[in-house]
Amino acid sequence: MPFTLHQLRFKPSLVPSLAALVGLSLTLYLGQWQQGRAAEKRGLQAEYDARVVAPPVSLNRASAEPTKDRFRPAVVRGRYEVEGQFFVDNKSQGSMVGYYVVTPFRVADADRWILVNRGWVARSKAYPKPPIVRVPTEELTLAGSLYAPTEKFIELSKNTVDGAVWQNLSIQRYAEATKRQVEPLVLLINGQEGLVSVAERPDARVEKHVEYMLTWYSLAATIVLLWLGLNLKVNRMPPTTSSHNP
Repeated sequence: MPFTLHQLRFKPSLVPSLAALVGLSLTLYLGQWQQGRAAEKRGLQAEYDARVVAPPVSLNRASAEPTKDRFRPAVVRGRYEVEGQFFVDNKSQGSMVGYYVVTPFRVADADRWILVNRGWVARSKAYPKPPIVRVPTEELTLAGSLYAPTEKFIELSKNTVDGAVWQNLSIQRYAEATKRQVEPLVLLINGQEGLVSVAERPDARVEKHVEYMLTWYSLAATIVLLWLGLNLKVNRMPPTTSSHNP
C-alpha cells in the first residue's frame, strides 16, 4: 500500500529508548577506545620498523633491554654450549612440522648467556625424539635480530619439557631450570648447519584494533536503525466508501 510522509508517525516509548541510549553510548565508547588503541599501535609499529634498520646492539658491551632493543639487530661474540641445546616442538614450515633449534650462547668474557634460535629443522623418523643437529664449538661472532618469544600460550599438559624437547620457548623457564643469568631476548640468526631460516617480523597488530573498532561502530549504527525502525509507524488510512445513486 503506498503512503506519503504525512502518514508516518514517530512516537518512541521511554524504556526502549533508554535501552537504545545505553547501548549506543557503550558501543560508541568502545569504538572510540579501539580507535585510540589502533593509533597507539600504529606508533608502536613505526617504532618497530625503525628498530629493524637501526645500528646493531653489541651484547658484549651490555645486556639487551626488552623495551627498546626488541627487533633490533645485534652482534655477540662467544661460544655455544652443546649440552644446553633444546628443540621447540610443533613449528611449521609450509606443510611440514618440525622444531626450532635453540642453543644457549655464552657471551665472551661475561657470566651471561643468550638463547639463540638457530633455525628450523623437520621431524625425523625417530620422532618424538629430536633429530641430531651439530653445534659448533669454536668461538664465534653471531649477527641476528632480537625478539621476545610470546608469553601467552596454552599448555594442555604439565609435561612441557621432555628431555631436550620443549613445547614452548620460555626464557624465564630456561633461566629457572639452569640458574643462569640469561638475556631477556632471544637472538634469531639465519639458518646454519643445514637449518631453515626463521622469520620473526615486527607486528604491532594494528589490524586487530581496526577490526574491533569497525565492529563496535557497526553495532552502534545497528542500534540506531533498530530504534528508528521499531518506533516509526505508518498510519493506515481507513478505506473510503463510495456512494452510489439509485
